[in-house]
Amino acid sequence: MTYKDLYLQKNRGYFVGNARYEIIKQIPNNKHNKVLELGCGDGATLLELKKINKASFVAGIDIMDFQQDNCLDKFTLADIEVIDDLPFPKEYFDVIICADVLEHLKDPWEATKKVVWYLKKDGIFIASIPNIREIKTLYDLIINNDFKYVEAGILDKTHLRFFCKKNMIDLFNSSDLKIKNILRIPNTLSKKRILLNFISFGLFREFFVTQYLIIGIKK
Repeated sequence: MTYKDLYLQKNRGYFVGNARYEIIKQIPNNKHNKVLELGCGDGATLLELKKINKASFVAGIDIMDFQQDNCLDKFTLADIEVIDDLPFPKEYFDVIICADVLEHLKDPWEATKKVVWYLKKDGIFIASIPNIREIKTLYDLIINNDFKYVEAGILDKTHLRFFCKKNMIDLFNSSDLKIKNILRIPNTLSKKRILLNFISFGLFREFFVTQYLIIGIKK
């Protein structure tokens, strides 16, 4: 079984119909934005950006084709780690999105450097990355002696790399990106977790994060 076969086993809903509104909120209100998304699925996030006039040109890259009616301005069927060059000039894009993509790559550090080449100076690079320090994941590992891969989530069976917040920051820093903001997902806590966070003087806060949304600016 190939790595791509693992993807083909996933439910179609994993790839389509999921516009990432928490990412859309981080993109400046500029109808002239050119936006590239790695792992774009059916392009739901990109199409929403055009719909609300936050982009004039949207392009996507994915290893599988879920496009309908050629809805994106440009779609490239490719593996970002294999393809030598993308069909765009240097510093073409204002925004590049990697939503739940980097953890699926063999070498996310080199892949990030590769795509940042196509980002304008002061352009925005947005990535969402699962947090391996999430409390349930750690509990299963430490208490239950269980590192069980699942269909979706932090231990998704198609994940090749795992990150803590510090490693995510290091990845951005090594790719000529200056961190602008880091957001937690989820950003709200249950009453029980609020109490735990309070009595630990904030020490537990990072254990309640499923993934981080990191916004960087190209230097």
